[in-house]
Order: sequence, then structure tokens, then C-alpha cells
Amino acid sequence: MMYSNIPAAQTLVLYFKSKGIKHIVISPGSRNAPLTIGFTKHPFFTCYSVVDERCAAFFALGMAQQLQEPVAVVCTSGSALLNYYPAVAEAFYSDIPLVVVSADRPSYRIDIGDGQTIRQTNVLEKHIGYAANLKQDISHAAGTVSTLGKDLLVDTQEDIQAFNEKELAKALRMAFVEKSPVHVNIPFEEPLYGLLDEPTVQLSVPEEDTEKVSEGVDYAKFASIWNNSPRKMVLVGVDQPDTIDQEVLEALAKDGHTLVFTETTSNLHHPEFFPSIDSIIAPIEKSSDREELFKALRPDLLLTFGGMVVSKKIKAFLRKFQPKVHWHIDPKTAYDTFFCLTEHVREQPNTFLKDILTPSEMESAYKKKWKQAKAAYESGRAAYLEQIPFSDFMVFDEVITHIPKGYQVHLANSSTVRYAQLFPMHPSLKVFCNRGTSGIDGSTSTAVGASVHNEGPTLLITGDLSFLYDSNALWNNHIRPDFRIVIVNNGGGGIFRILPGKEDTDEFNTFFETQHRLNAEHLAKMYGFEYNQVSDNKQLRDGLENFYAVSDKPKILEINTPRELNNKILLDYFDFIS
Repeated sequence: MMYSNIPAAQTLVLYFKSKGIKHIVISPGSRNAPLTIGFTKHPFFTCYSVVDERCAAFFALGMAQQLQEPVAVVCTSGSALLNYYPAVAEAFYSDIPLVVVSADRPSYRIDIGDGQTIRQTNVLEKHIGYAANLKQDISHAAGTVSTLGKDLLVDTQEDIQAFNEKELAKALRMAFVEKSPVHVNIPFEEPLYGLLDEPTVQLSVPEEDTEKVSEGVDYAKFASIWNNSPRKMVLVGVDQPDTIDQEVLEALAKDGHTLVFTETTSNLHHPEFFPSIDSIIAPIEKSSDREELFKALRPDLLLTFGGMVVSKKIKAFLRKFQPKVHWHIDPKTAYDTFFCLTEHVREQPNTFLKDILTPSEMESAYKKKWKQAKAAYESGRAAYLEQIPFSDFMVFDEVITHIPKGYQVHLANSSTVRYAQLFPMHPSLKVFCNRGTSGIDGSTSTAVGASVHNEGPTLLITGDLSFLYDSNALWNNHIRPDFRIVIVNNGGGGIFRILPGKEDTDEFNTFFETQHRLNAEHLAKMYGFEYNQVSDNKQLRDGLENFYAVSDKPKILEINTPRELNNKILLDYFDFIS
């Protein structure tokens, strides 16, 4: 066991150990050498080398998402830190405790024309819970400091040590209690590679409570409103698997006055629930009496929990046909997504629902009507699949149907997550997607990071653009042989053919759809993946037969679909079930 001879580096390493932060993702560099030495030379920590900082941050985010605990990323000075920003923003809006640690140049070397220097302090402040800007030690490289950094000498080394410990305490409390990303920035003067057998600092910061205290909730008030509301809707966004007890799910399902709308990313399943929200709403949109049907669907009480909601249709519906009462149940955040929020209940959804549910099992006309609509779209979807040609729509049905039970499934954004919403997932599957910012960047890196600590295998379903954008995610030594990637390659950004503004012009093909003829074959070979490419339904079914078999290497299955046909088949689906 060895330590850096720089006190601030020792302090951070020892503080992380005291708080149990043991997973450290490091990108190579020189300025962060004191931290790299401290973490890699200590047996408590498990360190992961990921060269590309953008990938490294999403890799760490995937681990934190899986473990539900803080995971650290460590980088050198300069633009390296800025590459963390996409993952930091995702962590901020998804309540994932990502701990960013950046080595920095001394303050007297910033903005003087020195290399690899940028203004690193507070650079992430809009999307983090806390920025801990540590002070530079004056006991290290004392000669240089006394010559170039005279302004630093106003503090003693003891003052600096006490300040740094307090700042670390504030940052890590925010990570543990608020599940928020935080940033720790540490300036180091050269020399950077000095070693010690024993640390020279002793931590003196007292232990802080890392448990969030719940506010008092008037359950009798909420239960009374709930029980007296004849038309209730529960809408669940992104949620971790296994957060709601089965007894609560059963109580919600039995309530004859309640529609429970879920998404693929909700990780909630019951035959009485309403997945594939767009399949309910699209037929209403196309109906001649749409106003009356939307009024018939409109709830008196809307209860929401979980993170971001994927369906644009449900958001548009609830913004126009607002409920009288909207409660959002979450210990931390309540977004007024539908512009009608009446109550933010700062409690765990499972606890809240347990205390208010006394379901009326007599089925109301409200629930009966929409159960009939659900049955209609389910039978309509099956009939539609029998008559369409090979396309994205058919591919997602086949791929989702063939996922083995118990898999962890990661979905890329854009078309991927929206197609997945239309098909039922087996309840044993645990589904994740970076919906905090909904960007296509980092989906592969997140899935790789999450797979590291998952007991079972992991599948990533992604589009071609998302995969190519994040292909450096495969550039590391942490990919397990049971990792699987399905790439649906429709030759560009297929979602833009569905959105308003589609035109068959060179400008559309180049700047919106970003048409291309690339595939993953050579990337797979370079990174040591087994690779198979298919382009029709028979090839797909044959490919899926062996895709999940045990292997010595991870696998990629790339599925080529007809670029100009996919959008028509998807839009025709909504016409068909209408």
C-alpha cells in the first residue's frame, strides 16, 4: 500500500475510503497521477481504466445506476473534465450519485498561456449538487509555491487541510443523501509522482448523517381524497426494478377506479396495468370524436412517480385535459410536467401507496372502457404484425420476444426506446435507459458499466447512430463475454422520418436523417466481439437462435432494416389499430 506525498491527494483517497466509495474509474493523465497512485495502490479500491473521458463518465454512471451508490471518475486537467459533462447532466436529471474528481493546475498557472489549463472551478455548477474546490497544499512543492503562488500563503497548511476536509464532507453528503452528482476539483503542483509508505494526514471531519429524513405526511388527508376520486390515473416514468412491493401492485390492479399507465422503463408489470400508452392514445387522436374520447379518459386525480416519461402523447393529452388534482410522489424532485401539479409528496412511492390504498374492487365504467381499448390494440397489434414486411416494427417485436428471462436490458434513446414502448417486456427483465437528458450519447458506455456488477447477462438494444456515436465505449478491458448488443441499423436517424418536417430532399437526408452506409463489422473485429449481420426475418430468427448462447466473447447482432419504409409501417400501425 502506497500513498501520494501530496496531502490533498491523501485526504481525498482516505475520505473516499471512510465513506465506502470503492469503485474508481480513471482516465489516463499526468496531473491526476497523485490520485491514480493513491487509488490503485490501495487494496480497498477497485479501479477501472477507461481512456475516453466521455465514455468513462457514462461507464461510471452505469455502475452507480446498477449499484445505487456513489461511483467516482478521475481525470487529468484541461479539456478532459469537459468530456464528463454529458454524463454529469444525465446523472443530475436521473438522480445518480456520480462523483467527478478533476486534477487541476495551480491557480497561478491558469490563463497565462500554459498548456492544458482551463477554468475548471465550478465549470459543472449548473448540473451538480455541490462543487468542492479544494485548496492547494503549501507544504508540497514549497519552493515553487513561495515563488509563484505567494497569494496562497495567506492560509496555513492546517487551515488548508481543515477546509479541504469540510468541502469533501459537504460534497459526499450531497452524493449520498440527495443522490446527486458532485464535483471535486483539486489543484496539484509538480512534482506529482512522489510516494510514501504511510499517509501524513489524519482525517478529523466528524461523521455526518447520510440518511435523508422524511417529512411528515398527512396520509389520512391523501387517503380521503384518493378514496373519493371516481376516476384515477397512476402514471409511472423511469423507475428502478423492484422498488414497489407486489402487494402494492396488486392493490393498484384491483382498484376498479384506477388506470395504471406504465412504460417499458417503469419496470412495473401486472395484467391489469396499461403499457404501450401510445397504443391507447393514438386511436383517440385519429378519431372523429376525439374531444369526447379524451374527456372520457381524463382523470380526476393523477398520481405520478418515477423519472422522465417517454410518451409524448400522454404528455400532450394531460397538458390539454388536465386533472383536477396531480400528486407527484418522490423524496427529492417533482417536475410540473403537465402544468397542473397540486402536491409534491416527499416520500418513497412504495411507502406512500401502502398507506393510502384501500381499493374499491367494483370496476367502474371508466376502467372497463379503457380495458376494452387495451384489448383492442393488443389484438390489433398481433394482426398487424402478420401482414407487414420486414421493418423496424417487426424487428423490435422479434428481438423483445426472444430476450431470455432474467436479462438486464439497456435501451438507447431516440427510436429505440420509443419502439420498445410498443411491445410487452417479460416481467423478469430489468430495463434501463438514460432518460434524464434523453441523449443518444453514452448509451453503450452506460450499459457496459452497468454490466460489470450485474449478476446476470446484459443486453443493449441500440440504433446505428447511437452505437457509432459511442463506439469508444468498447475500448476497455471490462466487457464481459455475456454482454450482448443488438444494433437496429436503418441507415440514419430514422426517427426524423416520423417527426414533423420530413422532406425527401438532400438537405433532409444529410442534416436531419444523416443517411449513411456504415456498419459495425470492423469495429466488432477490432474490439474482439463475435459479429453477425442479418437483413430479413428468417435471418433474424436464425441469428437469435445462437445469439444468447454461452460464449467466450461478447456478441453483436446487427440488423439492417429498410430506411425508407420504416416510418410508413410505424405510422400505419396507429392507423390500423384505430
